[in-house]
Amino acid sequence: QVQLVESGGGLVQAGASLRLSCAASERTFSNYAVGWFRQAPGKEREFVAAINRSGSSTYYADSVKGRFTISRDNAKSTVYLQMNSLKPEDTAVYYCASRRYGSSTSYLAYDYWGQGTQVTVSS
Repeated sequence: QVQLVESGGGLVQAGASLRLSCAASERTFSNYAVGWFRQAPGKEREFVAAINRSGSSTYYADSVKGRFTISRDNAKSTVYLQMNSLKPEDTAVYYCASRRYGSSTSYLAYDYWGQGTQVTVSS
């Protein structure tokens, strides 16, 4: 059982930056791909970014491409989501999720989820 804990959310103005962290309890975290998803009130959970086990491949939703960067430090069992040029439409609860082996853009593919961290971007 992998436990994931997100942190780094908050309230910022449009154009600001935030860095989210996802810390895992699993020592062999390098065996797990990780995805970030978000869910705004009244909307479905949507894919944001994903990274493979080694960190050599990353994937992004079109809406965040060029603004968000996903990275990982397997020695620290932590994945990061650097969010720049934030927009009000980025407001949501952000979740990290993990699965063994390959990464995926579908939330259905992930086995373990964190509790989420709120990101609010004011205009």
